[in-house]
Amino acid sequence: MDFQLSDDQRALRSGMRDLLGAVFDRDRMRAAVERGGGVDRDRGVDRGLWRELGAAGFFALRLPEEAGGVGLGLPEAVLLFEEAGRALLPGPLVATHLAAGLVKGAAEGEAVVTAAEGGGRPVADLGGADAVLVGGGAGQGPEVLTGEELEAFVAEAVPVRSMDPLTRLHRTTGLAGATGLAGASEAYPGALRREGALLSAAEQLGSAARTTEMAVQHARSREQFGSLIGSFQAVKHLCADMLARTEPARSAVYAAAVTGDPVEIAAAKLLADEAAVRNARDCLQIHGGMGFTWEADVHLHLKRAWLRAARWLTAAEAEEVLAADLDPVRPLYGGSAALG
Repeated sequence: MDFQLSDDQRALRSGMRDLLGAVFDRDRMRAAVERGGGVDRDRGVDRGLWRELGAAGFFALRLPEEAGGVGLGLPEAVLLFEEAGRALLPGPLVATHLAAGLVKGAAEGEAVVTAAEGGGRPVADLGGADAVLVGGGAGQGPEVLTGEELEAFVAEAVPVRSMDPLTRLHRTTGLAGATGLAGASEAYPGALRREGALLSAAEQLGSAARTTEMAVQHARSREQFGSLIGSFQAVKHLCADMLARTEPARSAVYAAAVTGDPVEIAAAKLLADEAAVRNARDCLQIHGGMGFTWEADVHLHLKRAWLRAARWLTAAEAEEVLAADLDPVRPLYGGSAALG
């Protein structure tokens, strides 16, 4: 089986990187960081940026062409979300993408949709959302809260401090019509949760690759004791370790996008989370004291990686899925690790 990207897929990835470089370059990202979020402090999400993403087909990528979408598949979506992770693109991207066929305006970037995943997990960007996906109970599709139901849901939510200045978090009680928020396994039907976990893993992969590049670039330009720090063996080993985490994670994420297998998705999320978090830490180490400063971007990748690692599928849940696959007596889709 050939897992190499096709020419069209490479062009798609390159086009998204060029688009994000134009609409969300570092200056725009840092401006948003300094404001503590999006353009509107109350709404939290940059609506202009959201509409630009919608116009580019980011959210409608997998909708059929007859429904106004692009008609591509999960492998192509993974490539776009990988680029989003590289660029530290803020907002509930995964939830809005998943809601493209469920919420009016989501596909076009006219609506911001977030997700209440259950299990006591905070909800991102709830205050500025037009809709929220909540669990519909066992065997049912997700419930979409809008209008008065959404207002009631937001009213019961408690803002919590986010380590990521581009992400606003709320803690919810699971009331206001949210019928499946008691546990993570009940929050969404299998397909939606699998896709959310995989797209989040793709963002982690993009961040891991970007911090690897940042570390290598800094090692090639920073001098200490009259030599480039990239010539020091300890720095070489850190950079090599970062690459050795990123590439297996890439293979796992790409393969899971092709197969859609829940066990492979769990493995991909586990590897991508580890690569994103540990690479950001190593990148910070290579940057030394400068890496701890507000002006450096390294801390933003680390904080975002921490948050994504707690979304859709945690390390403990992914490990449960993998362990269940190895144990023929243990139910694969039982307990908090259910992905099926």
